Amino acid sequence: MNLIIINGPNLNLLGKREPETYGNESFEAYFDKLKSKYTQINFTYYQSNIEGELIDKIQEYGFSADGIILNAGAYTHTSIGIGDAIKAITSLVIEVHISNTFSRETFRHQSFISPNAKGVIIGFGLKSYDLAIESFL
Repeated sequence: MNLIIINGPNLNLLGKREPETYGNESFEAYFDKLKSKYTQINFTYYQSNIEGELIDKIQEYGFSADGIILNAGAYTHTSIGIGDAIKAITSLVIEVHISNTFSRETFRHQSFISPNAKGVIIGFGLKSYDLAIESFL
C-alpha cells in the first residue's frame, strides 16, 4: 500500500511551535515511528508552506497513491484551490488536524477540504495520523 502524508504551512515547526497545542515532537521524528510501526506501507512525506506546491503534490500523487493523508494547516480554511484539487483526483483523502479546530477560532470551523474527503480526523494530536492510516488498512 502506498500512502503519502502531505502537511501544509507551519507544520515544519512541530516540536517548536506552540507545544501546548501541537506537542513537543517534530513531525520527522514522528514519521520515523510511523514507518517503523506500519512496515507494510510504503510512505512518502511532503511538507510545504506554499499553497500551489501542495496542489502540485496532490495532483502528482492523486491518481496513483492508495491514499493521501492531508493536513493542510491554515489552508484548510482558506483554499478553494486545494479543495478543488481533492475533488479532481481519484485517490482517497483523509483530512487530518492535530488540534481540535472546533475548539479554536471560529474561522477554523470551515473546511474547503472536508466536502471532498473520505473522512476527517480532528483533535487527537499526532495520533490523528495513526487513525488516518488505520482507516486505509
